[in-house]
Amino acid sequence: MNLITALEEGFKRQIPEFNVGDIVNVRVKVVEGAKTRIQPYEGAVIARSGSGVRETFTVRKVSSGIGVERIFPVHSPVIEDIKVIRKGDVRRAKLYYLRDKKGKAAKIKEMARDYTPKPAATV
Repeated sequence: MNLITALEEGFKRQIPEFNVGDIVNVRVKVVEGAKTRIQPYEGAVIARSGSGVRETFTVRKVSSGIGVERIFPVHSPVIEDIKVIRKGDVRRAKLYYLRDKKGKAAKIKEMARDYTPKPAATV
């Protein structure tokens, strides 16, 4: 293992598994002067790119009728927490077409849950 890969492994953090199309809530640390606060940012993941510690994801939300996109590095120390609110069912790797959609047309279909019955516990 070379030096760069060994160094990058130290920067990796545990994150939940999420994909493009999922609705996520990203809690971001915001530093204002001497104060630090947590700002939630909830929206749809429209893209993921890169790999390793350089991996990023783009989250889009509509705030006051205006679409806002923000690109987050996955392993950034600025990110406090990532929660998957809803799994989306999409067939594309990049959802840039959502930029042109408005209202209900911009909705992402929710992935069907797995309702298979679990085996009964044996006594």
